[in-house]
Amino acid sequence: MTDGAQEPAAAAPAASQDDSRDDWRFMQLALALGRRGLGRTWPNPAVGAVIVKDGVIVGRGWTQPGGRPHAEAEALKRAGKAAQGATLYVTLEPCSHHGKTPPCADAIIKAGIARVVSALEDVNPQVAGQGHARLRERGIVVETGLGAEDAARDHAGHSRRMREGRPQVLLKLAASSDGKAGLAGRKPVGITGEAARQRVHQMRAEADAILVGIGTVLSDDPHLTCRLPGMFARSPVRVVLDARLRIPLSTAIVGTAREVPVWVFTGPGASPVAEDILKAKGVEVFRVEAKDGRLDLPAVLKALADRGVTRLMVEGGPTVAAAFIAAGLVDRAALFRSPNEIGHGGIGVLEGVPLTALTKSPKLQHLATETVGVDTLDLFERV
Repeated sequence: MTDGAQEPAAAAPAASQDDSRDDWRFMQLALALGRRGLGRTWPNPAVGAVIVKDGVIVGRGWTQPGGRPHAEAEALKRAGKAAQGATLYVTLEPCSHHGKTPPCADAIIKAGIARVVSALEDVNPQVAGQGHARLRERGIVVETGLGAEDAARDHAGHSRRMREGRPQVLLKLAASSDGKAGLAGRKPVGITGEAARQRVHQMRAEADAILVGIGTVLSDDPHLTCRLPGMFARSPVRVVLDARLRIPLSTAIVGTAREVPVWVFTGPGASPVAEDILKAKGVEVFRVEAKDGRLDLPAVLKALADRGVTRLMVEGGPTVAAAFIAAGLVDRAALFRSPNEIGHGGIGVLEGVPLTALTKSPKLQHLATETVGVDTLDLFERV
């Protein structure tokens, strides 16, 4: 499960042999294991790995918090000597370069793995097929592509950061049945039910960072943490767009900045005194270019990527959501629809544009609709 969305499982490919069905089953397990690390492994991808010998799982692993140890190293450690002659199923090409840890390709070779089934080639230019090539050079059978569609979605943030220098962007929206996001005067109101709220917290747990505008902070005073039982530690970095550094020190976000990181993006002309005060509270402040009071969103995303963020969840409000859509920076969207109306005077979900700017966007395709408690969730993805 990614982005908190429960999509139908991909159908297993037609198989005439038990071996191919087993390959599919073990790769699905590797994918599920990898998803355990979503939101916790950045800047590294959240990889899953399973080692199988004679039809028996002898080792499994997933990328650990902070990005290391890597999934393959974890699985090999658990497998021990049983890895000799076994098959490794992995959701992304094993690394072939020396970073803070030795190459996983070398560890696989040393362990005596006989066959590697890899879902996806890594777009990281330091790898980019070299891991697979090194394994083949040492006589290991390498097969690629099984589960590639699922793996590409799970590793979209890593790939986007490598290719475009920005994180993958998930836009989360909530709308009443009449397409509103708040009461008149921008007063906050609960829109969705408890099941939808739990899903949103799950999405937060799978994000590296969550972003809102200063308007949302001023009107809602949100915490933007993951409040599922036992999941507070999975809370993402909290990012606020605040071109003039208006964020009050009394807000929940500033007050908890030493518990969960807070990064505030502001413009070049914002008060340096306000910046120093925020820094003293544990808030990091980034300055990017601004025009007409609006921050340069590509510059914000580049700065986030430079800090290692691969998966960004954009959660509000209407002005920020509309800006991301207008800039063509939405890769995936989750639109929760409530059966309840807000009525005349309520503010729109997207500032200045109709909701169809999202739902009918030529850049996004509708993936699925599902029921979440009393609400409906529509999922969209970049074409």
